[in-house]
Amino acid sequence: MEKKKTKHGPLLTVIFTLISLAYVYPIVLVVINSFKKKQYISKYPFKLPSEKMFVGLENYVRGIQQTNLIQAFGVSLFITVFSVLAMILCCSMCAWYICRVKTKVTSLIYTLCLFAMVVPFQMEMYTLSKIANMLHLGNPVGIVIIYLGFGAGLSVFMFTGFMKSIPLEIEEAAMIDGCTPLQTFFQIVLPICKPTCVTVAILQAMWVWNDYLLPSLVLDARRWKTVPMAVQYLKGGYGSVDMGAMMGTLVLSIVPIIIFYLACQKYIIEGVVAGAVKG
Repeated sequence: MEKKKTKHGPLLTVIFTLISLAYVYPIVLVVINSFKKKQYISKYPFKLPSEKMFVGLENYVRGIQQTNLIQAFGVSLFITVFSVLAMILCCSMCAWYICRVKTKVTSLIYTLCLFAMVVPFQMEMYTLSKIANMLHLGNPVGIVIIYLGFGAGLSVFMFTGFMKSIPLEIEEAAMIDGCTPLQTFFQIVLPICKPTCVTVAILQAMWVWNDYLLPSLVLDARRWKTVPMAVQYLKGGYGSVDMGAMMGTLVLSIVPIIIFYLACQKYIIEGVVAGAVKG
């Protein structure tokens, strides 16, 4: 068996390297075209920018000015940061309660969280937008609450899987030393869950930052636009698009989340494996 793995190892490496390059290539293409004049982007999309095509940072500046990207960046940052913090705090506490209190109610809560992962968003769009409008949630604070609800399924599932592996004796020792339940959670349980916290933060931050559909349904676009919404507003009349500004804006929009992902990616596998325990 070991010889077979060694024999096919280099071949699998080549295959998966080619697949990874196929996924990265569209991003590279966007970066390359962000430095071209807009008339050459559609004409020569796969060529490197020559001296005649090159415009430097002109596309980036025009994209920022046309989309008011700085304000949109601030809105996206606020929504992403507070949505992720709310998911980590509320879902970790919910998972701890599910793991330590074995009742029919907690079993039902866990089942509902799993069910929320299965239901397609399209089934809930109309009802969600109607309720959000009735409750005046069409603002950055309100959409954080909505993201918490949609992200709870996966987050509770991951936290529950990890917390089942935490020995109960650690918490009992903390309570014997005089810790209240809240002190036990914040001083003992939550620090142990750091790998899962980071994993949940990365996965949910990538989702919230890049999401277009939910903010476009809920937010008042006249007052608040996220980065994906701002990029969409580059379209002009009759479907015309300033491709140069579009490419520059797209690069600026993906850079923050790529940096965040690369800085924290080593924790993803650690957190997922840590949560893959038997209940």
